[in-house]
Amino acid sequence: MAFTIAIDGPAAAGKGTIGRALAAHFGFAHLDTGLLYRATGRRMLTGLDPVEAAQSLRAEDLDADDLRTPDVSQAASRVAAIPEVRQALLDFQRAFARRAGGAVLDGRDIGTVICPEAEVKLYVTAADAERARRRHVELTGKGHDVTLEEVAQDLRDRDARDSARATAPLKPAEDAVLLDTSEMTIEEATARAIAIVTAAQG
Repeated sequence: MAFTIAIDGPAAAGKGTIGRALAAHFGFAHLDTGLLYRATGRRMLTGLDPVEAAQSLRAEDLDADDLRTPDVSQAASRVAAIPEVRQALLDFQRAFARRAGGAVLDGRDIGTVICPEAEVKLYVTAADAERARRRHVELTGKGHDVTLEEVAQDLRDRDARDSARATAPLKPAEDAVLLDTSEMTIEEATARAIAIVTAAQG
């Protein structure tokens, strides 16, 4: 039986971590839809047309080890604002969402556009300063030479672009449950999300 969990929210709020934890707990498949846009943005940086890059995306493109660099993050945000790119990736995401056995998708427009009929919708957010701190720790831990202020500015730029775009802007679905992880540990945020899904399952 199909059961879809849609998780939206800004970068570094914890939605990917929570999405993976929910998938593991309930035995569902997981898709970080941001990787689709990161992989498309990465291919654009090599000279491909963004729409062509999205239409010809392959599963192995999602495994590239440089998808979370600042350059690719910015490219992902730029291609995500192109309606034709979003359309090219729409069918893939919807098919994944309704697969048998359950699915968790996290991104920017899952509950509002991709899966408006999802059984559970979460909007995961956190304070700007906390999000910047988390992403800075993640990037420097992988050897990237970036300052906290550079990371904070990158997040501000992405938030503005993601929220202001005409097609599928970042915003909570009207029936989404808000989960603010600013003061939560990963374990606390995960436990809260599991409780929400369990309650929805009846």
